[in-house]
Amino acid sequence: MPELPEVETTCRGIRPYVENKSIKDVIVRQPQLRWPVSTEITTVLPNKCIKTVTRRGKYILLDLGAGYVLIHLGMSGSLRIAKQAEEVKKHDHVDIVLKNGDILRYHDPRRFGCMLWVGMQPHKHVLLEKLGPEPLSDDFDGGYLFRLSRKRSAAIKTFVMDSHVVVGVGNIYANEALFAAGIRPRRQAAKVSKASYIKLAAAIKEILSDAIKQGGTTLRDFVGGDGKPGYFKQSLSVYGRGGETCVNCQTSLKEIRLGQRSTVYCPTCQL
Repeated sequence: MPELPEVETTCRGIRPYVENKSIKDVIVRQPQLRWPVSTEITTVLPNKCIKTVTRRGKYILLDLGAGYVLIHLGMSGSLRIAKQAEEVKKHDHVDIVLKNGDILRYHDPRRFGCMLWVGMQPHKHVLLEKLGPEPLSDDFDGGYLFRLSRKRSAAIKTFVMDSHVVVGVGNIYANEALFAAGIRPRRQAAKVSKASYIKLAAAIKEILSDAIKQGGTTLRDFVGGDGKPGYFKQSLSVYGRGGETCVNCQTSLKEIRLGQRSTVYCPTCQL
């Protein structure tokens, strides 16, 4: 699934091509995504100008002045720039055709994503209103995590992956951040010290920032807005490396299931 760095990479990839550009037409080939594509996508967007491209958590927001297009990439979706001469592929479900000839193309093999019209301030939308702070913002730090974790019985990995706690810390980056902070994924959130939360928040910020710089993590389907894969996979310390040796101490990494998600950690470095 595209996580926060992949979504941020997509925003940065498409932004130079679509901001301050006018829309000529919208072609919807498959309206049945996780939720049906909003009818306003075809009726309202033509002749509107895309003012900005922003992100909230894993959601992409196109500001058209009169409202917003809210896009989620689901499990396997991508949003990229295509040219008119480019062949339409299977699972290319929506084209936002710009007046300059470029196409903002939404591709989603599993159809778990969405493309919705939001005619209000997006932070009030039901999908966004209860989201936690952005992990790269000043609102997110170790003190915040420590305060929120008191009396929380959930495992620390489950806790930081909760979008109501903080947005965008998906499975890959939760594994990596917990390793960097030296915290075992199964530790109860309430039993993690403030000092450890300070380390964890710093690790989350650093790892997400590095992943964004490298274009995200390509594991199966993801490509950025420019159609290129991400390269952070080459920097992974634990995720996907169960049974291999720890990069720090050479201990064999353990792989478990936690919250139905693959979880890898070092039994020596993480306590």
